[in-house]
Amino acid sequence: MKYLITLIVLLSFGAIIYGFTLEDSQEEQANKYIGGGTVGLFLVAMPLFLIKESRGKKMKDYMLTEENIRKMQGKPPLEPDNQHVPNNKN
Repeated sequence: MKYLITLIVLLSFGAIIYGFTLEDSQEEQANKYIGGGTVGLFLVAMPLFLIKESRGKKMKDYMLTEENIRKMQGKPPLEPDNQHVPNNKN
């Protein structure tokens, strides 16, 4: 998978560079190479890379929830209301 993504990225950059090096008389063909390279980068290579890198990770760890905000601030997590034990000493 890593090599496939690398190949797509290199081919996309190559197509973009080739499109910019074409002469002005071939402007329509140059635009096709530049557009194809851009599509290859952003609609093929990037989603494949994100799928490869996010495999096996929990999305909840990366979401901005109250629990994660408290962890970032260094505060203890809140206890749920139904598990709070009152401190009654008679």
